[in-house]
Amino acid sequence: VAVQCQEAQVVVTVHRDLFGTGRLVKAAELTLGPAACLPVVWSAAETTVTFMAGLHECGSTLRVTPDALVYSTSLNYNPVPTGNPVVIRTSPVVVPIECHYPRRDNVSSNGVKPTWVPFRSTLSSEEKLPFYLRLMNDDWSAERVSTIFQLGDVLHFQAGVNTENHAPLRLFVDSCVATPTPDRSSSPQYAFIDFSGCLVDGQLDDATSTFISPRPRQDVLQFAVDAFKFAGDASNLIYITCHLKISLADQAPDPLNKACSFNKASNLWAPVEGTRDVCSCCEMRSC
Repeated sequence: VAVQCQEAQVVVTVHRDLFGTGRLVKAAELTLGPAACLPVVWSAAETTVTFMAGLHECGSTLRVTPDALVYSTSLNYNPVPTGNPVVIRTSPVVVPIECHYPRRDNVSSNGVKPTWVPFRSTLSSEEKLPFYLRLMNDDWSAERVSTIFQLGDVLHFQAGVNTENHAPLRLFVDSCVATPTPDRSSSPQYAFIDFSGCLVDGQLDDATSTFISPRPRQDVLQFAVDAFKFAGDASNLIYITCHLKISLADQAPDPLNKACSFNKASNLWAPVEGTRDVCSCCEMRSC
């Protein structure tokens, strides 16, 4: 008995010499499944009989395991007594048949052959780009445990994104706003990064705030900001909300994708990467 488990059907080919004795069984005495489906190809001259049935046909059953779909049926041989009804020369036979189909596989046409990871991994990485913003210790080696600063200290920020399997990405900090409450729209507020990546705090006479150049990686951006508090605010608390974004790493920086610091020595804006002209809009306060 030979079985082919196809996409939507099972094909069972039975040699009429079912017992290997040279005696051929009758095709009419062979059926498939509890519903006793008849063969589709047979003749008295043929030595084989062929059944074709859909996976759900002929009374087959479906069993679901953690890894597979299992369709079960049977080939039935029910001989009709011939000659003297007192004696029989052959026995009925039930041959179990199973088709196993894996439940986990890439859902993709054969024409699409991923060169790096399976389709389901591609999908999961495209759904999420986890950004982060952390306060770091003074040498940038680890995340800072304490969030308490004295005036005169420097806040070391590290912004990044987990790029996983994506093409190389470059991270930018579009804006950062400090507020006295967690509400981004509360008042007063102070935007120390603004205009799509201009660290405007660095222009103030009493500040040395700057983006750190060069970057440790394209998907990470570090910047240092002198500690400050809101005048007249007795709580001495500040909440910082930053807008992070990414572009492809091979995309040249432009006025909307940049990281620009003010250099007091030259009295000019300078980018972490790209040409100086991408920072010209920082001076005009409009990008």
